[in-house]
Amino acid sequence: MMRGPERASARAQVEAGIAMAAQPVEIVVDDITVEVVRKNIRGLRLRVYPPHPRVRVSAALVASAESVRQAVVGKLDWIKRHRARFAAQSFQARCGMTDGELHPYLGQQYRLLVQERPGPAKVELCGLDTIELCVRPGTGTARRKELLDQWYRERLAELVPPLLEQWQPVVGVRAAHWGIKKMKTKWGSCNIRARRIWLNLELARCSPRCLEFVLVHELAHLLERLHNKRFYALMDSFLPHWRACREELHNVPLAYDSPDD
Repeated sequence: MMRGPERASARAQVEAGIAMAAQPVEIVVDDITVEVVRKNIRGLRLRVYPPHPRVRVSAALVASAESVRQAVVGKLDWIKRHRARFAAQSFQARCGMTDGELHPYLGQQYRLLVQERPGPAKVELCGLDTIELCVRPGTGTARRKELLDQWYRERLAELVPPLLEQWQPVVGVRAAHWGIKKMKTKWGSCNIRARRIWLNLELARCSPRCLEFVLVHELAHLLERLHNKRFYALMDSFLPHWRACREELHNVPLAYDSPDD
């Protein structure tokens, strides 16, 4: 049992942490600027965001500055690896949607073939290694990207229903609704009360097993809300290779969560 002075000290730490939470601070570790945000959470969460790439740490209110710094030091190799990957793979943000560009689909690279001609716009696979984009002459980059994203959305929407039919009986739950949208930092999300699952549009660019992993992950949240021992045990029973799928997604340039989260 904590004594009076100990309780007062702990309370002071929490109050100081709450004050700190209102003002994110920056620290520099090995020439890398890291934004530290205090939150009412347990432990620490480390993320790398595109496009710069930016490094951000969410730390518990009572975590000391030194413990946060040491946690970052312990993840330096991971941070540098993903910062380098962001820098090397920032193609999607600056691509001009022109002939010859490489665009991923279901984990494989396809060369873009742009055909300018009268008639309705369309996107389709052509052979084993080409995505053909047919547009009217003068169609701009933004519209071309929109068309490709819509094609990705349609293909992903075709893949999800069979997976749901396969996995809902296995997991023992049913989602009331599901949808596809762009998300900056998550591959999927689950509203447990509404039993609604959202999947990131970017999954159309990843291998099919990554889509399967994210879907099973979100279905499992209908049984267990938290990422705790029970949740991981459920994942082990449903999809024994789920950790390999998670690691594969860690190599995709979305925003990265520390793999220990």
